[in-house]
Amino acid sequence: MIHLGHCLWFDDQAQEAAEFYCSVVPGSRVLEVSRYAAETPSDKPVGSVLTVEFELAGVRYTGLNGGPHFTPDEAFSLVLRTDTQEETDHYWAALLEGGGQESRCGWLKDRYGVSWQVYPTELDELTTHEDPEVARRATEVMLTQRKIEMGPIREAALGG
Repeated sequence: MIHLGHCLWFDDQAQEAAEFYCSVVPGSRVLEVSRYAAETPSDKPVGSVLTVEFELAGVRYTGLNGGPHFTPDEAFSLVLRTDTQEETDHYWAALLEGGGQESRCGWLKDRYGVSWQVYPTELDELTTHEDPEVARRATEVMLTQRKIEMGPIREAALGG
């Protein structure tokens, strides 16, 4: 049997990040914290946090305190699809809290530099609509937005 998961590399904020993510995403929890037992090339002190195992809405992640050698970028992102605009607004604000940065088209970076895509599932329905004109109009409006606002997208795509 194999176990598949995701690893997020941090300098030394893995536990703080995991606890933050678990406070934002419902149905999430920190599972285990392991500590450095010996000196390693990371120069982290013996006894400091090495990894944090956590689940976000049932998906397992490992946060690794590996040092400043690597930093997150947009090539990897967490996707948080919502049912409503109100949920999108809530999670968007929560993930930006404490120093996050807005990007475009529903993307943001949280205070730890991890990229997220936050948007209502309706966006997928409209940007991949069977009518190519509906999909085109929805996509055009989406490309002008930072946080996804479904009202203008819906209006452009469906005419109201």
